[in-house]
Amino acid sequence: MADSLDLLPSNNDQQKTLLRKELRQRRRALTPTQQAQASALVLRHLLRFPAFMRGSRVALYIANDGEIDPAPIAQKLWQIGKHCYLPVLRPGTERELWFVEFTPNTQLIPNRFGIPEPDHGVAHKLPTHLLDVVLMPLVGFDRTGARLGMGGGFYDTTFAFKQEKRQGKPLLIGLAHSCQEVESLQVDSWDIPLIAIATEKEMLTPHKK
Repeated sequence: MADSLDLLPSNNDQQKTLLRKELRQRRRALTPTQQAQASALVLRHLLRFPAFMRGSRVALYIANDGEIDPAPIAQKLWQIGKHCYLPVLRPGTERELWFVEFTPNTQLIPNRFGIPEPDHGVAHKLPTHLLDVVLMPLVGFDRTGARLGMGGGFYDTTFAFKQEKRQGKPLLIGLAHSCQEVESLQVDSWDIPLIAIATEKEMLTPHKK
């Protein structure tokens, strides 16, 4: 359940910064066992979600800073013949991502934030609009499907076209621990809507497909 912290979200940058700090502390406080259990339960929810299972080209991410780890999801997708992709910082841009193919043999190298990513020079890049599903990390969320990210704007910039094409692919699904839920988040004009959020407790589908 949400607590007194939920009164913080607003357009105020300082309050958002405080909220991000607290929610990141919450997820980092989870033990390795709790993290592993959460990842397994999120996978279970996704496997029961038709919109996810229909997709053949699925983007994930490499977990960082206590985020839900999608590694078990990638393993399952490979087993059932799906194609996985990882975000890569697009050279020459400040806030845009490429998505490149991710296989069990993909070599990963740290980007400028220290997060592992494939070498975009050798890996196959897929145009963003051809992805079927994108599993997105988030810092906070509410039950309307609003998402609080790290503040860098990478996903919002990359998927800005979804503002005018909300019903089309790719379908954006957030992954989070239930402790990252807040009562209400302020939605800005540039925020990209999620069709669902998967936590260890449930599959939240405010915009179910």
